[in-house]
Amino acid sequence: MGGNSPCASCKLLRRRCVKDCIFAPYFPSDDPQKFAMVHKVFGASNVSKMLQELPDHQRADAVSSLVYEANARVRDPVYGCVGAISYLQNQVSQLQMQLAVAQAEILCIQMQQEPALPTTPQLVDHPDDKSFFLPHQYLNFTSSSSSVMQEYSLKRESLIADWS
Repeated sequence: MGGNSPCASCKLLRRRCVKDCIFAPYFPSDDPQKFAMVHKVFGASNVSKMLQELPDHQRADAVSSLVYEANARVRDPVYGCVGAISYLQNQVSQLQMQLAVAQAEILCIQMQQEPALPTTPQLVDHPDDKSFFLPHQYLNFTSSSSSVMQEYSLKRESLIADWS
């Protein structure tokens, strides 16, 4: 910034803020906590080196990332941002599991509400040779519904065991 009000980094480090201070555009004097967190975690020298290695148009994004990571490191010194990401991924997995269970329960309820098919197979006369057969639709329904119900039952038992 130079002149009147030093940037937050120069103020914290108690040095004179020069005209071409690398910190001035990203750490204004009205937000000293922003630089204090970054300085505490990364150090002023490292932040300065990182910013100097980047082109001007990428520096603001880099500073935002550094501030975010510094705040995460203060809250969780071991994992930082990775801890937050891991927590959110676990939440997504749990919600996906709950969604799968809910979808399976909906499917089960829908299958129970469908009109009941005859429990004993209806044999149909074939007009030509008097042979008997089951209608094709009945065979497909029984095989698909039993496999769906078995799969649902296994998933539900597995999920219940995981929650216990």
